[in-house]
Amino acid sequence: MPSTVIASFSYDPERAAMKIVFVSGITYEYKNVPGEVYEQMRTSKAKGIFFNQQIKDRYAFEKINN
Repeated sequence: MPSTVIASFSYDPERAAMKIVFVSGITYEYKNVPGEVYEQMRTSKAKGIFFNQQIKDRYAFEKINN
């Protein structure tokens, strides 16, 4: 999953929440993300581009203190 922007990400299907850790170390949790969106990101070859086009500014989020 090499990405110049995203270090890692995970999904909690019970809460429909996607946690994204950026290479800067900042972590956000995005709310009400459908499972299909997570699967599309998981299989995407360009995680940062997918994030910018399909997640950023589309879902409510919360910054997680590391």
